[in-house]
Amino acid sequence: MSSAEQERAEAEELPSEDVVGVLLEQHARIRDLFAAVRSGPAEQREERFRELRALLAVHETAEEMIVRPAAKKTAGEHEAEARNEEEKEANKVLAELDKLEVGSERFTRLLADFEQSVSDHAEHEEQEEFPALRTRLSEEDRTKMGKRVLAVEKTAPTRPHPTAAGSPALQWTVGPFASVLDRARDAVSSTGSSTGSSPGR
Repeated sequence: MSSAEQERAEAEELPSEDVVGVLLEQHARIRDLFAAVRSGPAEQREERFRELRALLAVHETAEEMIVRPAAKKTAGEHEAEARNEEEKEANKVLAELDKLEVGSERFTRLLADFEQSVSDHAEHEEQEEFPALRTRLSEEDRTKMGKRVLAVEKTAPTRPHPTAAGSPALQWTVGPFASVLDRARDAVSSTGSSTGSSPGR
């Protein structure tokens, strides 16, 4: 069973909208998208990368704003800060990837390293943060958190913003403005080119 399959199987055992289940499902989707960008049909890689970029952006923003404060209390401040720092570094790499041509040699090399880093980060969360959340928070509290994560993701930035990444305080203050700009750019990108390339990249 692949990591993505294991994550989905574990998520299915949890109540609907449980924050751990929500995040596990997203981890599995992130793995799927990495595989699609890395080795999927060439004509679909650009679109899959845009999906990956957006999912990583909203996923990490929601984790920093909603999950990480709870993780500080349940898994410990050191663990939470380590995950925030990883997400800050990941955001920088994602921003660099976003400037490169999908499929170029530099993009391919950087994507491989980035995929490994994101996988390691997810495993740290699943082995350290998630068990603490499950054992120290009630099912009701985890469901409330899951709903908040999904709500935040609907309005979170869809592109990397390294200056705010890793800082929940900055995510709360800068995020809403960045999100408006990102979603406007996404709307233009989705209608601006018949070749599938996005303007401004």
